[in-house]
Amino acid sequence: MKYTIVSMRNKNWEIKLKTFFELLRWNKPTGRIILLIPAGWSLYLTPDDNPTFLMFLRIIIGGLLVSGLGCVVNDIWDKKIDQKVVRTKNRPLAANKINLKTAYTILILLIICSFFLTLSIPEPGRVLSISLAFIALPIILIYPSAKRWFKYPQLILSICWGFAVLIPWAANEGNLNSIVLLFCWLATIFWTFGFDTVYALADKKYDINIGINSSAINLQKNTRITIQICYFLTSIFLALCGVINQMDFIFWPIWLIVSILMQRDILKVFPENKQSIKNISNHFKNQSIYGGAILLGIIVSS
Repeated sequence: MKYTIVSMRNKNWEIKLKTFFELLRWNKPTGRIILLIPAGWSLYLTPDDNPTFLMFLRIIIGGLLVSGLGCVVNDIWDKKIDQKVVRTKNRPLAANKINLKTAYTILILLIICSFFLTLSIPEPGRVLSISLAFIALPIILIYPSAKRWFKYPQLILSICWGFAVLIPWAANEGNLNSIVLLFCWLATIFWTFGFDTVYALADKKYDINIGINSSAINLQKNTRITIQICYFLTSIFLALCGVINQMDFIFWPIWLIVSILMQRDILKVFPENKQSIKNISNHFKNQSIYGGAILLGIIVSS
């Protein structure tokens, strides 16, 4: 009997832990990896020595915390909307597996943990990193509402993603004075807008019915060419980073192959049909692979 009670308690904890992981999307690593990749670009493009293991660990933990924070905020804003969309109706808040009070508690804990992690950054980067974090936080908190009042909410997400480049650089360098940083930031902005516009295609018909915005809706017939331009500019800005940092030869074949594959993958989601919708998830996963390949090229060439 005692064993049964203990077993039931353990099972309940497993269910709760699984629900929390689903809320933070930690059960879906692709979205976490695709945020950490630009942070890696930034860290290994800095002019000083490569980051220490402790700095690298801070950035990984920070990325997980902030990405979880963003997902909780998103689900709080979109609880009623998520219930109307096939892809999102089983999310913990939408499916009432967790209540709003608990979600807000988790959100506050994530903000506190993120703040203390930023405090642990050594000088000269600590003050600048904290300042950037305070600027980023309200943008992250309002981003999920953008689809209600802004035609291109993916642009707001891109700005959020841009802080994944700025904060690691600031933490490692203590300043933001670099043309390489600018190009890395721009590459991240365009890359994010591109892949999140593709991702928005999956929910396009639901978003139209509900009456919310996305770049996949408002770009209309220009959606494909816009994504192609975004990926092209991503490649160009990463190439400029490589030229300025005098990357070794090994970086360039990786860069060229990735640039070609990114453009090729766009063709698989256009024209929009049942088959292309199935390819959207693969497109998102592929972007993490391509971005990771660029990061590997940067690390090896540093």
